Amino acid sequence: MAREKKRRQTGRRSRIATAALIGAGLLLTGGIYAGASAAMAATGDDTKASVSAASVEDGKKLFQANCATCHGVNLQGTHSGPSLYGVGELAVHFQVSTGRMPLQEQGPQAPVKPPQFTDAEIASIAAYVQSVAPGPTYPAPEVIDGKGNVAEGAELFRINCAMCHNVAAAGGALTEGKFAPSLDKTTPLNIYAAMVTGPQNMPVFNDMNLTPDQKRNIISAILYLQQHESPGGYGLGNLGPVSEGLFIWIFGIGALIAITVWITAKSN
Repeated sequence: MAREKKRRQTGRRSRIATAALIGAGLLLTGGIYAGASAAMAATGDDTKASVSAASVEDGKKLFQANCATCHGVNLQGTHSGPSLYGVGELAVHFQVSTGRMPLQEQGPQAPVKPPQFTDAEIASIAAYVQSVAPGPTYPAPEVIDGKGNVAEGAELFRINCAMCHNVAAAGGALTEGKFAPSLDKTTPLNIYAAMVTGPQNMPVFNDMNLTPDQKRNIISAILYLQQHESPGGYGLGNLGPVSEGLFIWIFGIGALIAITVWITAKSN
């Protein structure tokens, strides 16, 4: 009986020890996992920092090879190009991604042409300029998501933009050989960049002129125009009553004159 009782007591201690070992194992495993996660997060932050530093360094090399001739090695500007102090990465993205820069030749206005750099290279150049002389930066994603109030955006566009860009965003002529470009293919980011940085003849619309929500609504209205065809059929370039009247004068009245001549010739 004594031996059997001793074995039962030993079994109870064994179960307690097993539970204790399991608990210790779980605690140890959890501790190792937490430590590894923290280490991985720290490594990720370091990697991001190194990637950002590498991007800036790449942008510096690209800038010196392609932009410094006009804008100066230190962004100070030269007789051939303005200083880039304070323009920020947003202006760089707008000018380079639309092919306006590098400038092909001096003229009243830099024309849009295919970009000479990849998206990654453009981002690197922009990061370098931002690191040397900070300025306007990229907006929050929701500002350019195209999900704003289209009706309000269209009204704001008519009030602030249509006098140059046309009510249908088709663009228009300005003075001295300059022009307001069509917005039919402009990206939401570049629409925002133009409002914030004021390239060439464009005025600057800061947050006191147009709030971020109002900018979002204008972008949404322009995207709506880009995605929907004219409900009236052939838009004639969306240039308004002048082009429509000219079309009627040439083709409408011309057709009536031709029919009249034909009837007269037949009767004679």
